[in-house]
Amino acid sequence: MKLFGIAFWVTILAQMVIRAPLNKKRRLEKMSEQQITGQEKSILGLLFLGGFLLPLLYSTTSWLDFANYNLPGWAGWIGVVLIAGALYVFWRAHADLGLNWSPTLEIREKHELITRGIYGVIRHPMYASQWILAIAQPLLLQNWLVGFANLIIFVPFYFLRVQAEEKMMQDSFGDQYREYMKKTGAVLPKLG
Repeated sequence: MKLFGIAFWVTILAQMVIRAPLNKKRRLEKMSEQQITGQEKSILGLLFLGGFLLPLLYSTTSWLDFANYNLPGWAGWIGVVLIAGALYVFWRAHADLGLNWSPTLEIREKHELITRGIYGVIRHPMYASQWILAIAQPLLLQNWLVGFANLIIFVPFYFLRVQAEEKMMQDSFGDQYREYMKKTGAVLPKLG
């Protein structure tokens, strides 16, 4: 259904709107550490392909229609509920993190460890929101190539990025970050 595709694009545009003011301010900040590898740039490029370019091609042309599949309407509505939740988590993460957010592995000179708000429950809410979005995409964009592209690319990105990010945070914040890790889950809240 076209409605599900529209819901997908509204979410993508909303994410851009949420990030725009922070991105503009972030560019003015001095960074004390940057870890941008060729591997990271490549995977970020693939994520852009799977989460934006292929869906855009699918939504504006019929070139990929050969790989379409049909799910019952309720599956698409589950996708809508999932992306609404993903968008809330994405917004909350940016609101709580503020200028400490970066699209790559960076520590700014005045970086602080945020452990309040959604970060008091999980360490990586932006990745949690991207997991939800990647799971919702095949429910909304019902195409074997486009629906699963983001998920297939996001899985290795997540495991590579989180490992490097947590090492950087431990190097920067030491025991404070290790204690924080004991209290919070990565993308799901810790039980108990």
